[in-house]
Amino acid sequence: MSNRPDITLYTAQTPNGIKISIALEELGLPYKVEKIDMSKNVQKEPWFLEINPNGRIPALTDTFTDGQKIRLFESGSILTYLVEQYDKDHKISFPKGTREYYEMGSWLYFQNAGVGPMQGQANHFSRYAPERIEYGVNRYVNETRRLYSVLDKHLSQSKSGYLVGDHVSIADISHWGWVAAAGWAGVDIEEFPHLKAWEDRMAQREGVENGRHVPSPHTIKDLLKDKDAMEKSAAQTRAWVQQGMQKDSEKL
Repeated sequence: MSNRPDITLYTAQTPNGIKISIALEELGLPYKVEKIDMSKNVQKEPWFLEINPNGRIPALTDTFTDGQKIRLFESGSILTYLVEQYDKDHKISFPKGTREYYEMGSWLYFQNAGVGPMQGQANHFSRYAPERIEYGVNRYVNETRRLYSVLDKHLSQSKSGYLVGDHVSIADISHWGWVAAAGWAGVDIEEFPHLKAWEDRMAQREGVENGRHVPSPHTIKDLLKDKDAMEKSAAQTRAWVQQGMQKDSEKL
């Protein structure tokens, strides 16, 4: 049987991408990195679609317990795989069957089904749409703010300062990159003091610090301080987002 782990992470500098590198760093696992240049639509190339049929990052391959390769896609699925396969000491998880285990799953799905999609749409209508549609901007920014308020209230009642139990878990890791980029979506993190304190606390962790810079520097905080740089970055991304949408529509 092949040695394990034999992990390759296919990723880019996005909130979803850095979830996985942060988890890998927190677990202290060795891994290889393949940087996916989404501006060149590498994620749509046939070889990558063999790993993730949906053509998105992150994706991950590993040698499974049977000695054969396994592919993983969707960040929540990858995080679940990593803790079930490698987190025997529950560094970033909780024992199966416990209250904390199920609570962790609830917040993981809350992020994957709520915060990520809603904030992603807020980003799109605020930064990447070819024209500004106020209804779309308001709809998604306000829904993101509502979800942040849920997190803020929950954290105000947390004795540990984390989302679940007495230590960090994949529930926290799943949220952090999105919350760190709140300003890009037009959300003022200062409105949510408990969530902001949590964000700062997470940023002090060595695993978060190391993982957030994979596969390239995590510069969103600096970018948010420079209006001209923000507009330039948004314009560049808007161009390839619109191009990618056009290519996708042509294939339908």
